[in-house]
Amino acid sequence: MIRKLLTRAAIFLAGIGFVAGSVLFALAYFTVDIPDPNAYVNSQSTIIQYSNGEEIGRVGTQNRQIVPLSKIPLNVRNAVLAAEDQNFYSNKAFSIRGIAQAVIDNIVKLGQGRGGSTITQQYAKTAFLTPERSIQRKIKELVISIKLENQLSKDQIFESYLNTIYFGRGSYGVMTASQQYFNRNVDQLTNSQAAVIASILRSPGLYDPMFKEGNAERLAARFEYVKNNMIEAGWLTDEEAAKMKMPKIAPRSTSGQLSGPKGHIIEAVQKELAKLGFSQDQLLVGGLVIKTTLDQKVQQAAVDAVNKFYPSKAPADLRIGLVGIRPGTGEVLALYGGRDYLERQLNDATQSITQAGSTFKSFALVAALEQGIPLASMWNGDSPQIFDDAGKPYEVSNYGNESWGQVSLMEATKRSINTIFVPLGIKVGPTNVVDVARRAGIPESVAMMPTPSIVLGTSSPHVIDVANAYATFAAQGIRSKPFLVTRVLGSNKGVLYEATPQTEEAFSREVMADLTYALKGTILGGTGAAALALGRPAAGKTGTSQSNASAWFSAYTPQIAASVAFFRDNATQSLNGIGGMTSLTGGSFPARIWTQFMKKALKGEPVLDFPAPSNIGGLEPVVMTSGGVQKPEE
Repeated sequence: MIRKLLTRAAIFLAGIGFVAGSVLFALAYFTVDIPDPNAYVNSQSTIIQYSNGEEIGRVGTQNRQIVPLSKIPLNVRNAVLAAEDQNFYSNKAFSIRGIAQAVIDNIVKLGQGRGGSTITQQYAKTAFLTPERSIQRKIKELVISIKLENQLSKDQIFESYLNTIYFGRGSYGVMTASQQYFNRNVDQLTNSQAAVIASILRSPGLYDPMFKEGNAERLAARFEYVKNNMIEAGWLTDEEAAKMKMPKIAPRSTSGQLSGPKGHIIEAVQKELAKLGFSQDQLLVGGLVIKTTLDQKVQQAAVDAVNKFYPSKAPADLRIGLVGIRPGTGEVLALYGGRDYLERQLNDATQSITQAGSTFKSFALVAALEQGIPLASMWNGDSPQIFDDAGKPYEVSNYGNESWGQVSLMEATKRSINTIFVPLGIKVGPTNVVDVARRAGIPESVAMMPTPSIVLGTSSPHVIDVANAYATFAAQGIRSKPFLVTRVLGSNKGVLYEATPQTEEAFSREVMADLTYALKGTILGGTGAAALALGRPAAGKTGTSQSNASAWFSAYTPQIAASVAFFRDNATQSLNGIGGMTSLTGGSFPARIWTQFMKKALKGEPVLDFPAPSNIGGLEPVVMTSGGVQKPEE
């Protein structure tokens, strides 16, 4: 009697539970909306490219590259089905039998058995739900799974799943997983590699052999499980299976997307996109394609040049910035902001500042030429000299306190004579020197005081600012606004943004021709003689600040203008002694890096010269060739 009562009570409670569960499920079915599947699957990382379309890196919360099912080979599809849901194409959204078998299998195999979720459930859970463990979430998973099956074909669900599921190593989807584990695209995977990808899918932390000790054994067992299931389903012959051996798996990358110099590029591109109005959300999941101005060959030339001439036993706080710009357009062709973005997030090409030193003498020279002061004019180059600075004595010395006597402005430029350029700046007016610097491209954000010391580069611009100013000289007086982003494509390949160079005439061509003639002399036996090894026409200026706290070389050819700067975190700390040099000046390491950079960047490009000077005051023009210096023919 008691047993009958208990049985009836159990049946009654079960019935109550069934009814309650059915009501809860029905309520969920009519209240839970299925999110747009494409909104998740098509949200992918933003790709940043060189100007030639080659990839620089990606921005986004997920490293994923979407590929259509037709591009995913059968061996990969079958391996995943064998590992996760062998009967996917014949079963329903969820399988009660599969769940029950999974429970039994995991009890027998101590938690190492099969999973109970269908591929549809896994996709619903991955794409639309949080990882919380609760009855409510499970019900939502089942409801979304059913609705997915009603709205999408099996192929559509499987394609979305293969592009969405996490494979470890920060990769989502079979394409990026193939690249992460085997350094190849998904359509190049062998049967063995496909089985490994499918095996790791279940739990990357347990099966990736490079992740932790013991995973290799687990992967080997899972590999055999997948292989046997493929044989059982008729997707693999015994002969094919016998040839399958555990393939070599690529080591885990410890570098990351932002490691090395390219991290500074990716960050700089993001900052420019933000100024253009693109939100962070768009960059993270918008699937944008960003084409930059960066030339792959020129960028590699910059990295190689810095690496080649990076001083041995350099202090940890040595900073090097390099920027190359196309004259006349403002396109940034190369940007070197530091050795490793992950170690230091400050970009030494676009964010760090340091005293510009004698690179500012070019601005005084332009002001002089605009006022009709010729390069042949003679000046007193003795050292030291005392000048008036708003009623106060201002003592100026030359490098090494060397006295030069009476020399021309042309020679003063070649030798970078301080005791000539300070009085030159006073004569043309410090305010006019500042005006020239602004017109050339030094932005308003860089503080410049119109005092006699302005010509010695006491102001602290960014490397990109000085590079852009010298690009104005190279473009015969046409100033351009530097930019990195040329085009932004949306996920549907529509053009969301197209850059237009912003240019303006800042100086006359005649003044620029005379300036370039003088700056050629810096390289033809002057302080920038290291750049003579380039073997093609070039003009520029060295820059060394007081106490050798910074060292620059800024120069140009008709095709590229570039600036290289050396400095340390402490603006007053000297560079002397670095690289075994008693005095590290702009004509040493910076000029060597510039020359090496230009050699590779211009390899294969035509040799071009600058326009002839017009007002050199009796000085005889010189022609620069790979063989040295020649006087022009009469």
